[in-house]
Amino acid sequence: MYSYTYDKKTGGILLNSSPTGFSKEPRPVYAPELDVLGFDKYWKYEKQTDRPYMWAEANNYYYHGMLVAKLKGGNIYTAPEIIIPNGEDGNPVTPEPEGISLRPIDIEAMVEANREMLEIIEQTTVKKILAIYTKYKNKLDCFHVAFSGGKDSCVLLDLVKKALPKGSFVVVFGDTGMEFPDTYEIIRKTKQQCVKDEIPFYIAKSHLNPKESWELFGPPSRTLRWCCSVHKSTPQTLKLREVTGKNDFIGLDFVGVRAQESFVRSTYKYENYGAKQKGQFSHNSILEWTSAEIWLYIHANDVLINETYKKGNGRAGCLFCPMSGGTSDYLRRASYQAEIDSYINLIKNTYDEDKRKKRNTESYILNGGWNARKNGRELSNNTFRCIEKTTNGILTITITAPDSDWLEWIKTLGDLHGESGDYYVQFDGERICFSVKATKDRYVVTIPEVVLKERPAFGKIFRQVFRKASYCKGCRVCETNCRNGCISFVDGKVRINNCTRCHECHAIDSGCLLFHSLRHPQGGGKPMKSLNSFADHAPKLEWLRSFFELKDAFFSEHTLGPMMFDMFRRFLRDASLNERNHFTPFAELISQIGWETDTAQGLILINLVAENPQMEWYVNNFDVGRAYARQTVEDMLTAVDVKPKDAKSIAKSYKRLVETPLGTSLHWGFVTEDGDLVRTKCSVSDTRVVLYGLFKFAEKCNDYKEFTLATLLNDNIDRDGISPTRIFGLDRDDMTPILLGLSAKYPEFITASFTHDLEKITLAEDKSSQDVLDLFKGDTANA
Repeated sequence: MYSYTYDKKTGGILLNSSPTGFSKEPRPVYAPELDVLGFDKYWKYEKQTDRPYMWAEANNYYYHGMLVAKLKGGNIYTAPEIIIPNGEDGNPVTPEPEGISLRPIDIEAMVEANREMLEIIEQTTVKKILAIYTKYKNKLDCFHVAFSGGKDSCVLLDLVKKALPKGSFVVVFGDTGMEFPDTYEIIRKTKQQCVKDEIPFYIAKSHLNPKESWELFGPPSRTLRWCCSVHKSTPQTLKLREVTGKNDFIGLDFVGVRAQESFVRSTYKYENYGAKQKGQFSHNSILEWTSAEIWLYIHANDVLINETYKKGNGRAGCLFCPMSGGTSDYLRRASYQAEIDSYINLIKNTYDEDKRKKRNTESYILNGGWNARKNGRELSNNTFRCIEKTTNGILTITITAPDSDWLEWIKTLGDLHGESGDYYVQFDGERICFSVKATKDRYVVTIPEVVLKERPAFGKIFRQVFRKASYCKGCRVCETNCRNGCISFVDGKVRINNCTRCHECHAIDSGCLLFHSLRHPQGGGKPMKSLNSFADHAPKLEWLRSFFELKDAFFSEHTLGPMMFDMFRRFLRDASLNERNHFTPFAELISQIGWETDTAQGLILINLVAENPQMEWYVNNFDVGRAYARQTVEDMLTAVDVKPKDAKSIAKSYKRLVETPLGTSLHWGFVTEDGDLVRTKCSVSDTRVVLYGLFKFAEKCNDYKEFTLATLLNDNIDRDGISPTRIFGLDRDDMTPILLGLSAKYPEFITASFTHDLEKITLAEDKSSQDVLDLFKGDTANA
């Protein structure tokens, strides 16, 4: 809430009345931390743990308001370097004269100096807690404090106890099994105190222990944080269902989140619904507190202090978290070596043995390779068991050694009918047919791809049914998502009864956390490209105009913000207009043709569709002449595992794109007044644009330069290139005269014949798409 300075007299912190901007999150430094880092070689101090000696802000150490040391570098195995700064006299600073011991912070004097400000902070927060309780006390089933044993939750619990009447709330500790060892002592003491105060204290824990889950899911990572769902939110929800006796309970969770902890948390609000847990309220009661205020409150109110903070750890969550790193990892391992090494061994044993031989495993851990994992490709003994492939317009899902019964999961989609491998399901009043053919250790699911394309909401859930069937091991996340009590697990196997088809059990990454963590990239091992290429910054007409007016100077003289520039530069690169911040020869050609003309835009569109995954997606998934509601588009995207936020961005970007000459000159598409997205047949006035598209198509298809018009028009063929017929929305009647005209005018490039029901298109082997562009250069040279 408030800013602070260091008090030279007490060695403590002194709050002032000006609001804080960005807090540097000071924390007290005790003797054990100084020992671990090697400060005993520089300073003399008593090895007591009752009082801190100084404060640390990140890697800077302050003693009575003076910067006395900095840390540099460090990793899980190597201590950071200690740097002693020079004073005004040019000599290294010393906290105390040589031979004199460091003085502990005068806690009592510090507290007294801040008492008035602390009372204001406490009273303000207590009022907020009481107000939210009063607002919902007759509307909700329960109130509970989410307790972790860290400093913030200890302060929060103390404030809630002051604000609310006895019996009005419970305390729930989510025991991940991966906590700091010292945390369990705090839990023991806090539970003891709650029992004394007649406050119910519960411990929620997953039926999976960490070793089991790490071996099952693979190590968690920064993007695959299955651990939070499996070990925290799911057990807590199950415990509160047990406490309230209701599957559909609605409660309010008091959470010790603070805005100063991270950029993401700085965007949080005090009161939320569904932000922390679906269907539940939460209140971030100490949202605006800084760590300075937290520590002052702790000392002023004799709140328990987790011993892990005294060992230099800034946080007391999970012991070995993929979100940590650097100096903090070193401090953790120095204090809890056996526990940390057990996680490191799990990481080593989980990664593919052949790949480990090719690199230094220690380096892989040190450099963060393990916590950057995005899929299961590098995990050992991880044969992909749910392979989806589309061939000739048919989606085939091959499931090997399934872990659960698809006949249970299909209940979440609709009523199933049929037998002997041929089935249909009733979905939204419509009968949809598919087949499931079983063999000894696998079964194969087939369904026309067009069925899924036309019904994206169905397609998403249909795929997820078989992902769940392939991988479900009963982590129970789906069970907690279902507020109707329809999902249960008996001996680890799913049972679904009286399903209401709310589809909340499918509102999980890829439909199944285990599948999501172990999945392999599909498509021949190529890295998966993000579909959201423009991140809410699709190009604008004025950006393009500025680019073509300024040319090379644009890259130094533009007025775009950093993110806008990066996204526009991506667009230009994929259109072949920019290479390493230079106006390309292709861009010069487009400029000479007239960048706003349909001819120039057609050439640009061909390049974009070939290189940009977002543009490729629009072309592949929007049929010409059909209006797509924005929500339908978002459903189509989430059906292929695009995150909802990215799906919104991709749908939103289309409007900007069609407001450029792609839409206004080439007539590639438009957005209706109701917000529907429409792709239209393009106006291609120069048939050489189609010729360019044919060569680009052939080059993408391994330079196969002989095909039929039927092949060009068949969008169900599995191939890397996209036909210009698909890009521009051209049908047989459009293409036949175009091809004959090109063949007559440019026989050195293309031969097309349509005789006696036989059709054949042949592109010259000695020509390329670049040669087609040279035809346009001839025009500009003669102009």
